[in-house]
Amino acid sequence: MPELCVGTRRWAVPTGSNLLDALNEAGFGVPYSCRAGSCHACLVQCLDGQPVDALPEALALDTHAQGWRLACQCRVVEDLSLTVFDPKRDGVPAQVCAVDWFADVLRLRVKPDRAVRYQAGQHVVLWLGGVARPYSLASLPGEEAYLEFHIDCQRPGAFCDLARGLRVGESMGLGEVRGGALHYDPEWQDRPLWLLAAGTGLAPLWGIVREALLQGHRGDMRVLHVAHEPAGHYLAEPLRALPGVTVELVLTEQLDEALAALRPSSRQTVALLCGGARSVETFARRLFIVGVPRGQVFADVFVEHV
Repeated sequence: MPELCVGTRRWAVPTGSNLLDALNEAGFGVPYSCRAGSCHACLVQCLDGQPVDALPEALALDTHAQGWRLACQCRVVEDLSLTVFDPKRDGVPAQVCAVDWFADVLRLRVKPDRAVRYQAGQHVVLWLGGVARPYSLASLPGEEAYLEFHIDCQRPGAFCDLARGLRVGESMGLGEVRGGALHYDPEWQDRPLWLLAAGTGLAPLWGIVREALLQGHRGDMRVLHVAHEPAGHYLAEPLRALPGVTVELVLTEQLDEALAALRPSSRQTVALLCGGARSVETFARRLFIVGVPRGQVFADVFVEHV
């Protein structure tokens, strides 16, 4: 049987064992959120030996070349020497600089100890008390000295339970910055831009719509935000203050009617969608019906945490 070596620990595991399970069964407490290669909480670095990696494309080429792997996607087939991601050593320390509540949504702002390069629409793994979860960036790169995240704490969860107790001045860790499908392309400047969000799916779109304005977007811009109750429209006033942006605040029971009224003014319309799987699917289906080409629809689906 192959052996795993982490620091001074060495033990044998059955061939083909899932690496995440093998590490956690040995007591290492490697965090994970999705087991699907999306959250990137279970990063480990292989120092010697290689596992069978089912999803190598999930990591950036340079990160993969440095030996980093997603433990949930790896099987052990030979001896491995590795180290588990440590946010203090391998990440970026950060300090909480603002904690604001809008009903059950926490607007968290943190100042990293060193500059973090990112683009509007990307997300970061946040580390707090040994728990790691990915969250979209809502801040505007190059314009704000902090990183902003919108965290839905309506339901209990390992990270949310800890986040509820956060205070200004406390420390936390930042993992890698990753990009999804959401972004702003300067070539879209003259095209209609629709941004459709459900719940805290508004977070990355809040950064992107301001990036578009900063880039001098000239086409029509429309933001549609869906929430279960009026208090869920947590950025209502800041959204309405955006120059030249049409804002629709829709309650869940009004969504079908609001979507039925959507009529693109041009086949050149670009649409950015974010939220839970059901909401994004509903958005995408309506856009297909009204003739927005699939290649002009970009979506980021929030993965359910486990």
